[in-house]
Order: sequence, then C-alpha cells, then structure tokens
Amino acid sequence: MSSISDLTPGTWNVDQSHSSVGFVARHLMVTKVRGRFQSFSGVLHVAADPLQSSVEADVELASITTGDESRDGHLKGADFFDTDKNQKMTFRSTAIKPAGSDYALTGDLSINGITKPVTFELEFDGVSTDPWGNTKAGFTAETEISRKDWGLEWNVALETGGVLVGDKVKLQLDIQAAKAA
Repeated sequence: MSSISDLTPGTWNVDQSHSSVGFVARHLMVTKVRGRFQSFSGVLHVAADPLQSSVEADVELASITTGDESRDGHLKGADFFDTDKNQKMTFRSTAIKPAGSDYALTGDLSINGITKPVTFELEFDGVSTDPWGNTKAGFTAETEISRKDWGLEWNVALETGGVLVGDKVKLQLDIQAAKAA
C-alpha cells in the first residue's frame, strides 16, 4: 500500500485526460444531477514533508457539462456562473493535515469573485510508473459546499414544498498528477 511519503518532492501537474472535476446537486428535492467540467488545470508543489505541500487549480466554468445543453446554458448564464464575466473557478490550498487514515486539504475556493475557505476530504491513492517511464500519483477528494455562499442563489419554489435546485453541492475530484521532469 502506498503512503503519502511515496510522493517525491517537486512539481506534479494534473493530467486532465486522466482526471475529472465533477459535482452533484439535488434536483426537485428527489434526484441528483451530476455534472463535470471538461477543462481544468492544476499543479501540486510537493515538499520534502508532504504535509507542507501546496495545490493550485483552475477550472474553466464555461466547460461545464451535465448532459443537457439547455441546463448547461442556464448554468453558464447570469443566474449561476455568468461565464461572460467569470471565466474561472480557482482553488489555492492553505493546509494539508492528517485526518484518520486520509487527509484534510483546506484552501480558498473562488467562484464569481467570492472567495471562501473549504476543506476537502483527501485520499491519496498511490504512486505508479506508466509504461513510458512517467511517474504518476492518484488522489480523490470531496467536499460539500453551500452554493449560496458564492452568490449562486437562483432557485424556484415548488408547489409541493422545497425548491428546484438544492443548496448543497458536492464537489468530487479524481486526480492523476504527473511528476514534472
């Protein structure tokens, strides 16, 4: 089993083709809608002590996809991300701490010009070498946010009670990072 100490110090770049940045939100209070962002980048600066490492990530908001073009257009519009004015969602880590057998990754999440602290439950999935000699590391992370904290307040009240779109949104990351040469 791999340990976070298996990460060698240096720069690790997120491999977009082997990673995903997704989310889950309640719809009509009874189902969950899943989506993802197709364009993102990230850099891990691994320190000799991995708990002193840092993460920087940028997500292109206009790359959102939920499998429904009409919904995607609404999410890109002024009611939500207003991608004509807000191109990116960013994350800059501030701390990594042990949390049981996993880790807590805390940082500043910025959406629509609003920055708030969040903490991801971070799991280190290991280090491996691909057939071409490239060293890769895997991570999964999840957090739940209140979209209202970032000014994403649009909603419709339902006749049966509740709202069309739930306030809580789970952010789910599956990341493969490649060690820079």
